[in-house]
This record gives sequence, C-alpha cells and structure tokens, in this order.
Amino acid sequence: MAKANRVYKEKAPVVKNQEVEATVVDITYQGMGVIKIDNFPIFVVDAIPGEIVRVGITKVLKSYAFGRVSKRIQSSPNRAENVNQDAIATGIAPLANLKYDAQLIFKQEQVVQLFKKVNIDVDVNATIGMENPYRYRNKAQVPVKMINGRLETGFYRRGSHKLVPIEDFYIQDEKVDEAVTVTRDILRDLGISAYDETTKKGVIRHIMARRGYYSYELMVVIVTHSKKLPEAEAIATQLQAKLPELKSFIHNINHEDNNVIMGEQNETIWGANEIHDQLMSKDFVIGPNSFYQVNPQTMAVLYSLAAEKANLKPTDIVVDAYSGIGTITLSIADQVKKVYGVEVVADAVADAKKNAKNNHVDNVEFVTADAPEQMEKWATEGLKPNVVFVDPPRKGLTAELISAVSAMKPETFVYISCNPATLARDAVQILDEGFEIDGPVQPIDQFPQTTHVEAITVFKRVNK
Repeated sequence: MAKANRVYKEKAPVVKNQEVEATVVDITYQGMGVIKIDNFPIFVVDAIPGEIVRVGITKVLKSYAFGRVSKRIQSSPNRAENVNQDAIATGIAPLANLKYDAQLIFKQEQVVQLFKKVNIDVDVNATIGMENPYRYRNKAQVPVKMINGRLETGFYRRGSHKLVPIEDFYIQDEKVDEAVTVTRDILRDLGISAYDETTKKGVIRHIMARRGYYSYELMVVIVTHSKKLPEAEAIATQLQAKLPELKSFIHNINHEDNNVIMGEQNETIWGANEIHDQLMSKDFVIGPNSFYQVNPQTMAVLYSLAAEKANLKPTDIVVDAYSGIGTITLSIADQVKKVYGVEVVADAVADAKKNAKNNHVDNVEFVTADAPEQMEKWATEGLKPNVVFVDPPRKGLTAELISAVSAMKPETFVYISCNPATLARDAVQILDEGFEIDGPVQPIDQFPQTTHVEAITVFKRVNK
C-alpha cells in the first residue's frame, strides 16, 4: 500500500498537463491507483493494480503528483464493471471499481503491511466480508447547496468543494436515500434556500436521515445555520405523507462555520425524540447525535466475535472503554458479573443508561469521562477487571490509557480497531507493557466499497 512519505530530492519528472503512460503498481489507503515515473509516485483516481493507463497530470507537488486516466490501455481482471462513477469521483465508494473478493484481500494486506512496518510478527486472517456489500449504511449526512438557483443534495468531488448532485449513494439503505431526496424536494417546493458559507446567507446546511435496520424506524434531521426552520410544520406534514416509516423529524441548529455537521441543539418538530433498533437481542435508543455503527449487519458479527475471542466467564469483571450508547457493554452483560463503561459524550452516556433500563440490565455502570483519564482513575482506585474492551476512534489509544490498562492487570485486552495504522502503533506499547498477541488478527469489512477496515486483536497478559 503506497504512501507519499518522503521528499523527492530531484526536480519532479512530470509537469502539469503532461501525459504519461505506465502500469499501475499499487493502491493507496485512499483507494487511488499508483503509477511511478522515475520512481516518482503519481496518484490516479479509478486506476487499479495491474492496469496499463495513459494519465494526464493534474497537479504536481514536491514528492508526488496527481493525475486522471485519459485512456485505459489494459484493464485489470479485478476491475468491477458497470460501477457508479459518481461514487468513485466523490470518494463515497473509492473501491467500487475493485471486485469484492479483491477488496477483501486488499484490506487483509493493509493490516499485514502495517504490522510489518512496526516489526510485529503476527498472523492476519482473511477479511470477513458481507454477502451483499451494497446499500448497508443506515445513516446519511448529506450536504445541501444551491446550484444554478436550485437546492441540490449530493457529495463533494474528491479534493474540492464542488458538490456533485447525487440521488443514489450506492452504499446507503435505499430508504435512507429516498428520505433524503423526498426532503430535498419538499424544501425545493417550499422555496427554502441552502446556506452559503461565503455570503453567510441561506438556511439549510445538511439533511440527515437514519433508519433502524431491524425496526424500520426512520428519522429525518434538517440541519440549519439559522435558529428557525422556515415552514417547519408544512415540512413535517409532507414528510409524514411521503415517508410511511417516519417516526421522528428533528431540526438541528449549527451556527458554527466549521467542518462539524451536527450542532448540539435539537428541536423535535414531529414525532419522537429518537428511534429504536435491535442488536444481538437488545433494544437501543438512537438520537440525532447518537453514535451507532452505520452497518448493523457486520456490527453484530464484530461484537459477537470480539466477545467470543475474549472467552468471557460468568465471574468476570469487564471494562468497556469508549462505550458510546452501550452497544458492547449491553451485548456482553448477560455473560459476565459486571461491566463498567466509560464515554466522554454525555448524551451518549444518557442513551446508554436508558438502553440499560429498557433492556432490564442492572449489572452495568456507565461513567461520563474522558476514557484515558477514567482508566487511570480506576487503576489508581484498584479496579481489577478480568477483561478490557477498547473500541477507540480512528486516532487510537493514548499512551496513558494503555499504561492504565497495564496497571489494572487484566487477563485479556480486546482491541477493536477502525484504523489498522493506529492499531499497529498501539500494539508496540501494549506488547511492551506485558501483553502478547493471542491468535491471529481478524479484519472485518465494516465498510464495503471503501478503504476502511475494522480489526479485532486479542492481547493476553504475560505472567511475569
């Protein structure tokens, strides 16, 4: 897997608008093909290893360049046919041009190479994939923009702020796509404008829709820059008429001019404040700001496998760091004596407590705190869990959290990772802290058609 991590010491061998012909030798973590001219890497959209392509150079930097395919001279046998080109151009599904079995191999190899890079010798199993790796996302957050005086929804072209109007998002639940387009059309008919970041005028920033995979309950959220949502009642009436599954219609306010999509202030215009969905025989409350995995089908596989690999016992005390709305905590609670969950987002903890109550689970305890700080506090207080689960964000674990886990001396440390680069980095310290990797690392394809890969790694404490 290619990565531009060095400065090319000589003058770049290509210039903008030049055409070159080469074989695609690699693919990046962003899903771009790599060609090389005099060992100088050029990253190319929609090019996969083994292909011979003619490439027009679009941008040249000191250590690498970008290009686009002007002619595909020889295609790869791994190329998927009849692919949604907007999904590739925008980066919604950057691996959609790669046959699915090749995607799974790519993700396994990604994990293998990252562990090699940090000199850890570990077996990596074949990636567990999906039977139907399309239309799996249960949530969409779609930007809204005025184009030629018309309100449009879509996604930004890679590397730009140019919105590509899209109705079929390829990897999203069709009912979620439908909710977005229905909402867009209602806003158009009512003459409500999109917010313009340059002029600071207009109203609508994003349309968000999420749907329970098992419950079929639908939520629509309109995110505005303004305090008021014009024609709110009219929008609600039309949404109810056109979306039979609708259970919740919410107005979210985001005043900030930044990259954060959702603001903290929500107003329920119609229906419930949240929807529900089921996972591993438990019912979960999902609010507009709740973190709930976007692929519940593989989430069940992921958490079941993590629990199985942990070899849980009825006498175990367990800690679940980054516990969110309690998905892992509640899914394993009936297998152990007690579970402690820690999560920094207060609304998520409130949802977790509500989920525990709704599911009549009373052997769990949720704390609102920064996970590294709380783990250190628990270690100082003498909490001695048998098993620790961590499911951190992409930035991975802090050194302090790993040291706190080590101080607790759990028998088993289960790391569920959404970023194999930080997993491999963290594994170096975890091994130094007195653990060893128990069995192969298991990649799971939580996000088919994209470059992302989840992985379960089990660490066992070494008796010293």
